[in-house]
Amino acid sequence: MTSSAPEGTRSHRAEGDKLAALGCAVVTVSDSRTEANDESGALIQQLVLAAGHRVADYALFKNDESAVREHVRVLLAREDVDAILLTGGTGLSSRDRTVEAVRPLIEKELPGFGELFRVVSFQEQAGTAAILSRAFAGASRGTLIVSMPGSKAAVELALTQILLPELRHAIRELRR
Repeated sequence: MTSSAPEGTRSHRAEGDKLAALGCAVVTVSDSRTEANDESGALIQQLVLAAGHRVADYALFKNDESAVREHVRVLLAREDVDAILLTGGTGLSSRDRTVEAVRPLIEKELPGFGELFRVVSFQEQAGTAAILSRAFAGASRGTLIVSMPGSKAAVELALTQILLPELRHAIRELRR
């Protein structure tokens, strides 16, 4: 994927690759998960560390819109957090409120993340059920915010195929 990128993108990505390890906050939103069985949150942490970044924070919340929003606000104020990675609460159920909790905090939307996530999910995992995902990304106060579905397979797809290859590049662009 990266070899076919235009020269400008390749040079920006190369500059981003020079950034030190980035601080990532992991937030799981689920009524059924606990720290003991939060496989998606654990996978995010594992993949972030394997990519050479730091886990600056980990938290697990029930589907409580105001609590999630307040926690993301706190994370946005932290200097050691470059990206906030949320999992869960992006479906259509009445309890799925992550999008509503976080979207008001977004200053710049990155619609390409959700669009690409749904395309790859359609092709590799979910088929037409991919339309049920409200995965999204954006930026606020120089911090990248990414909201992914709660399934372990969706998290792996989002991080390995889309987000982690572009994370340093995205943060570099945010800091320009």
